Amino acid sequence: MRFTVTGEWDRNRLLQVVVVLYCFFVFLLWLTNWMLYFDSMDFTTASVVDHYLGNDAEFRAARTYRGMVETAHFHLFAMGMLMMVLTHLALFVPVRTEMKIMLIVVPFFSALASEGAGWLVRWGGAGFAWTKIAGILLLQGSLAMLVGIALWSVFAGNQARNYAGEVDPDDEDWD
Repeated sequence: MRFTVTGEWDRNRLLQVVVVLYCFFVFLLWLTNWMLYFDSMDFTTASVVDHYLGNDAEFRAARTYRGMVETAHFHLFAMGMLMMVLTHLALFVPVRTEMKIMLIVVPFFSALASEGAGWLVRWGGAGFAWTKIAGILLLQGSLAMLVGIALWSVFAGNQARNYAGEVDPDDEDWD
């Protein structure tokens, strides 16, 4: 744990391997998120409305309450765990505290927005379809940013910032 708190990723190769492999799995999740999204919707509000409210011409039924609860039940737990791990890694990257706050708050918000948007469309009306599109874009962007910054932190080499994101004055390698 010392290596994450002090930011010394480059001194523990096994920790680097764990982080890189985890990021690979998150990348696969990111990829399959797109695949699932585009299998049933696209970036038009009409496609979102058809997905949640159904489409008589295509014989598509509206999403059921039970189906949405079952999906939400799994997604809320899985996304919560995913966000906890990814944002936890963001705590230890050498960036300013303000950036860390953004790297934590935006992904959690985007996951809730993406999940909640379907409920808004289904029971709030077609006018909320844009929230699903915005939610998936923000979620996918947040995941990509977190994976990218975790990999950057592992491979950047010099980890001369401390836990608070400030330069360590005792580190002679810091430029």
